[in-house]
Amino acid sequence: MKLSEILNTGNSHKQSVNKHIEVSNNEEVILDSYSKAVIGASERVSPSVVQIKVKTKAVAQQGKLPQQGQGGGSGFIISTDGYIVTNNHVINGAVDIDIVLQDGRIFKPLVKGIDPATDIAVLKINADKLLCVRFGDSSLLRVGQLVVAIGNPYGFQYTVTAGVVSALGRSLRSQSGRLIDNVIQTDAALNPGNSGGPLVNTAGEVIGINTAIIKTAQGLCFAVAANIAQYVVGKLILDGKVKRAYLGIVAQTINLSPAIKFENSIEQNTAVMVQSVDKVRIKGNSQLEVRDIIISLGQNKISNIDDLHSLLDEEKIGQNISIEIIRKGRKTKIEVIPAEMININARNK
Repeated sequence: MKLSEILNTGNSHKQSVNKHIEVSNNEEVILDSYSKAVIGASERVSPSVVQIKVKTKAVAQQGKLPQQGQGGGSGFIISTDGYIVTNNHVINGAVDIDIVLQDGRIFKPLVKGIDPATDIAVLKINADKLLCVRFGDSSLLRVGQLVVAIGNPYGFQYTVTAGVVSALGRSLRSQSGRLIDNVIQTDAALNPGNSGGPLVNTAGEVIGINTAIIKTAQGLCFAVAANIAQYVVGKLILDGKVKRAYLGIVAQTINLSPAIKFENSIEQNTAVMVQSVDKVRIKGNSQLEVRDIIISLGQNKISNIDDLHSLLDEEKIGQNISIEIIRKGRKTKIEVIPAEMININARNK
């Protein structure tokens, strides 16, 4: 090999090494930016994240003395006067609740209100020197956006996981049976005890409440969107509950036969069939009968139970509403007056 070729080879190798160093430096800069974003968000929010320790009623087990159950999760402070947001299922069935702050202080909270339909609960403690977080606008979220899930499952020390928004607009079934709409799906893993903690953006704004993990689906975690949470939290603080309309029926989604669709000029494939009607407590549903098939409420089509639930909001309470039904194979209209749904699990302020 000639000297010039050797020198050229050496120069090529040197250029290759320099290029590798340059790429490595760029990767370090990117990684450092990612780390700074996660660290910044967690340091801003973590002082407001609390541990929630719960004791439930003692339950007798076969051959053993009654044992008091224990559980809990996380929550976060939203005001300097002590309002705390968490999941309803975290405190459900509790006979005793402790709030453990990051500085080690422990308080007994007052339950201001719960909403099983969105799995949200609001607690209140009387404490000073509280640091709080603020809600962000969850409608601005984009798929692929960096998010950070923060919890305090053990007290005195918070946990952090980071990931991206995997999907938006998901629906999640709550313990009450209703669908929670506009749920955020993320791959930021939820550690045990992190349920009820905040999902935040890199600015440290709460854009969701971590509420569930599908155990059979690896890495799928969910959070109630901040815009829904803000509305529910406000109602719980002011009224202790979220008002919803109620028809006093048990119903199920059914498929409409081609004959019924043809004879009644109906395009939808499914509707809701009434299985039972409570006419004792709910006076406004007297025109409804078992086996009626509800196909619309007001001007809105009803294809399934979730459609019915979503339309029965606070504004419908006490209002005279036209319902289109199929009765004995024929389409007809009746009038109903929804009552207010009473949450039998609700606590007093």
